[in-house]
Amino acid sequence: MEKYRILVVDDEEDLCEILQFNLESEGFLVDIAYSAEEALEKLDTQHKLILLDIMMEGMSGFKMAEKVRKGMNLQIPIIFLTAKDTENDMLTGFSVGGDDYISKPFSVKEVIARVKAVLKRAASKQQMPPKDCIEFGELAIFVDSKTILVDTAPIQLTKKEFEIIYMLAQTPKRIFSREEILNQIWEEDGNVLERTVDVHITRLRKKLGSAGKYIVNRSGYGYCFDY
Repeated sequence: MEKYRILVVDDEEDLCEILQFNLESEGFLVDIAYSAEEALEKLDTQHKLILLDIMMEGMSGFKMAEKVRKGMNLQIPIIFLTAKDTENDMLTGFSVGGDDYISKPFSVKEVIARVKAVLKRAASKQQMPPKDCIEFGELAIFVDSKTILVDTAPIQLTKKEFEIIYMLAQTPKRIFSREEILNQIWEEDGNVLERTVDVHITRLRKKLGSAGKYIVNRSGYGYCFDY
């Protein structure tokens, strides 16, 4: 059985030791970093998940997650650990690419259960072949033919509009910042403004008609597909 390697990042040494002991008792391989800066130096493709504290001296967990996702282009699952428990913190965590969010104080059993669940989802996602059609209610997105149907009627979209709806619909409820959308959809053009994203999504919603309601604006954070 494969042993998953986990990187635990927290400036509380006692907590790191507790997590390391219990995760290793469950069969995981565990590396420890006491700061985001140290973690970025240790992180490599052998790690299958990051347990990441948000509030640390120096670089925050949110900033590290952004560097992992955008600077290093790694899709490794990230579970945030935080003493805060507010909706804004949760939204920020998900908007920078977090996969789960655990509030302190927590039980070690809860952490282990969340770790196993996130790793299982990640493994299932890798093993699943890409679907040719993504369906939500009256909306159908045909990936290979780049076709959109709303109530069985074809909708004419530009290449960028299709790429936006496909990007959002692949991971429902995950919030994408305008910067993330720009980086993925307009990666070849660094001169495009974030306002361009808003303009394209406004047009996209209008073209989608009744299905436009699935593209939701999370004020101050970005957009998500919410069905």
